[in-house]
Parts: sequence; C-alpha cells; structure tokens
Amino acid sequence: MNGIWRNSVSCLRIGKVPQRCQSGNPPVAPLGSRILTDPAKVFEHNMWDHMQWSKEEEAAARKKVEENSAVRVLLEEQVKYESEASKYWNTFYKVHKNKFFKDRNWLLREFPEILPVDQKIEEKAKELSWDHVKTNAANGFSRMHCPTMPEEENHYKKSSGLSDGQNKAGSNFSTLDSTEHRKGLLKSEPFPGSNANFRILEVGCGAGNSVFPILDTLQNAPESFLYCCDFSSGAVELVKSHSAYRAAQCCVFVHDVCDDGLPYPFPDGILDVILLVFVLSSIHPDRMQGVVNRLSKLLKPGGMLLFRDYGRYDKTQLRFKMGHCLSENFYVRGDGTRAYFFTKGEVHNMFCKAGLDEKQNLVDRRLQVNRKKQVKMHRVWVQGKFQKPLHLTQKSSELIFSLLSHS
Repeated sequence: MNGIWRNSVSCLRIGKVPQRCQSGNPPVAPLGSRILTDPAKVFEHNMWDHMQWSKEEEAAARKKVEENSAVRVLLEEQVKYESEASKYWNTFYKVHKNKFFKDRNWLLREFPEILPVDQKIEEKAKELSWDHVKTNAANGFSRMHCPTMPEEENHYKKSSGLSDGQNKAGSNFSTLDSTEHRKGLLKSEPFPGSNANFRILEVGCGAGNSVFPILDTLQNAPESFLYCCDFSSGAVELVKSHSAYRAAQCCVFVHDVCDDGLPYPFPDGILDVILLVFVLSSIHPDRMQGVVNRLSKLLKPGGMLLFRDYGRYDKTQLRFKMGHCLSENFYVRGDGTRAYFFTKGEVHNMFCKAGLDEKQNLVDRRLQVNRKKQVKMHRVWVQGKFQKPLHLTQKSSELIFSLLSHS
C-alpha cells in the first residue's frame, strides 16, 4: 500500500509541476515565480527568477573568469589548502558560529522528497481532496504509468527485458525486495536510528541551517531519523549545543567524506535520502567522484540523493580576484575555504558514473539586485535529484515469474 501512495504522491507532484521533474527542462513556479518582464522595473525587487542571459552577458562572464584564473595559486600553497582544510573550516565556524548562513526554509519546497511518504500525503491533502488523491493513486499504481515520464518506461523495459505484465509485477516486488534488503541489514547490532523506517543524511551540515528546519518538520514523523555530519568539529559542536537538537531523532558526527575507509555510524544501503547542498563545491575536483561513489552505497534501492550547488559563472566566481584560482573553475577564498563552480553536464556525469539515475538536473539562474547601490548580480546554481535504481534479486525474480505462470 505504501508503494501505491508513494507513486501517487510522485505523480501528483509531477502533474502539478510537470517540467521541474524532467531533466533538461526549465524550472517552473515552485522554484521561483517572480519574472522580470519590464527591464525598467528591475530594481523594484531584490531577486528575479529564471533569468535568461544574453550572449553579451555570457561572453562578459566568460572573459571575467579567464582573467581571474590567469594566475594560479602556487602548488605548495594548494597542498596546504587541501591538507589543512579542516583547520580552515574550524576557524570559519569559530569566527561566525551560526550567524553566517540563514536557515534553509526553502528546502521542502525544492526537495519534498525529504518528507516521509505519510507526511507527503498529508501535505498534499491540504491542497487536494482525498478523492483526487485516490484517483491519482489508482492511475499511478506503477511509476511506469506516470504520464509525464514516458522515457522512464522505455528505459526500464529495455534494461530489464521484461514484458508489460512482468513490468507491473516487478514494480511491486522491487519494493518488497527493497524492504527485505533493509531488514537483512538491520539484523546486526543496533545503531543510532536503527528503529526508524525513514532515514535522511545531510552531508556537510555546518551549523545546522538545514538540520533544524528538517527536524522541525520531522516532529510529526517520530519514526524518521536524521543523520548529519561535517568535516568541522566546531560545526558539529554548534549543532549539538543548539536548543532544538534532539538526540532521539538526530545523530550529528564529525566525518571526512573524502576518506573512503572511514566508517559511518550506520550500515550501507539504508538511507532514503541524502542531502548534498553547497558541499561538493568545497572538495577538490579530483576527489569529488570518489565522494559521490561512496554516498551512493549508503542509499537503499530507490533512495534519492538531492543536490544543489554553485553553477558556472555565478557571481561568486566572477568576484574572485586574480591569484585565487587553484585550477579550472576551482578557487580559494581569503579565509582558506574553497569553491568549485559546476556545469549541468559535469553534475550529470558524476552522479550517473556512481550508478544513480537522473531524475532532475537543471540550472537555476536568478538576478539579485542591490536597490540601494543600483547593482545587478547574476546568481547561478545547479540542482539535481538522483535515484538509486531498484534491482531485482534472484529471489524476487523467482516470485514474479511464479505469479505470472499462475495468472
């Protein structure tokens, strides 16, 4: 039954904003609905959504990047920034504590997958009648019948080699297989969150600007559990000491995601959601693929990795002065922390190489203005959603074909 409702919610979400959930299409209203139609009114608001760059603007941005990356940081200095990265982030949080970043209250709007399925239904029920929900549940029994995602149906059939009848049975048994997979993993020693039925990991939690909005939402989902980790021990202490921190539903720990051999406080293959927001950009490009590969192993079959980070030619990249470039599109700030600026293609390649299926991959372009100084600044972010495939085991396949032979 949970599978039915999960597909229902998925189809409802896609039905309401059909373009956002399909890779390559421009985002629609939920990502931002303030559209600049009259350039004369540009300074009437602080931010404008879905900005299209002119050829001149893009050429100017490209030229600026060529200029500020012409002189590279010395190799010995680059080694220092890599080897002492934790020191720089500890200093950052010692200075700024939890005052630098604002709480990410936009998370649930962009990533409703953070909610457990029961809460998703509850949220949808506020907007739609239960009759509408049930109708869509019947229509969306199998995700292959979701009308806005026909390309997934073809891909699934080609990769599995199953007929239509086998497809329908497979959608049910892959969910069953996923549940059995998790139960098998949880037979080992108890660990934080071992009794939960929905688990989230935020990588690079910082001072908790995502943690506490999520925990606030999960108050109505006691069987959910949030893990969060950070490279900086100072950041982890800020989260632990926060008045809203609840150890019964959250586990924060120090972790270097670049260290493949470093264990997590939970087994592989049990996470429903991984949140990777403005984190990967701070890691050396040569190590990014290894990080994504490792995180992929933590997801259960069907689990989602949610990504958002700096895009190429964001104002942050254009503001760097000459002498701060470490390598192509990778820079060091004055405080020793680093930032990389992604393209949509780079994001696609990285996550797909890790064995994840792309569900969303878009460039979010906005125009930020300083009305007092009459200054315009282009913001560029890349946002993606990537899912771990549901693979049928031999046991599940035997069950499916047994049912089909008796039908």
